[in-house]
Amino acid sequence: MPGRLFLETPAEAVASFLGAQANGLNDPPRRNISPGEDILVCDKSKTLRHMRWGLIPTGRVNARGRPVMETIVNARSETVFEKSAFEGVVRVVVPCDGWYEWTGKVRRKTAWRIRAKSSELLAFAAIADAWTAPGGKVVHQVATVTCEPNADVREIHHRMGVILKKDSIDTWLTGSDDEANELMVPFPDGLLRIEEANDVDWNAP
Repeated sequence: MPGRLFLETPAEAVASFLGAQANGLNDPPRRNISPGEDILVCDKSKTLRHMRWGLIPTGRVNARGRPVMETIVNARSETVFEKSAFEGVVRVVVPCDGWYEWTGKVRRKTAWRIRAKSSELLAFAAIADAWTAPGGKVVHQVATVTCEPNADVREIHHRMGVILKKDSIDTWLTGSDDEANELMVPFPDGLLRIEEANDVDWNAP
């Protein structure tokens, strides 16, 4: 599942891929995007904007009515429309060039870069809402949605982000919950390229 992303494609090209408006954004290339940072998001108005990656759980409860304590970076597709913790969210898309996964033991892990073989952008299904922080500041926040892995990813991780086909993006953004549920499936096998990411400075943005 996506724990770090990379996006080096300019915002104007991202907007063109999504059929959206860039909204004047001009982000620099980013090779190492972590949870807690602002990321590029496309909402149902087909406009790009920044949102914080990770839903702050203030006021959210689990199925037993207990407070959710951890920040939610990834939401499971199997329960995303059922859990009370996700009440009131809207569907959005997180565009990226790809993401990273790790395998191996602590301190000896191998980093893997995953992207489309076609070099096209990937569009992750995601959910978003707005949280009002103490002092009144409104924080727009987002979590990606995950599903079972396809054959490409299965060897390195037990989950993967829901990757939307280009012609399914509008359905995810504006369709019914039933239509959205049909999209939350693994990406077709054979379309992703996986390679070691030994050229990334993990302390740099």
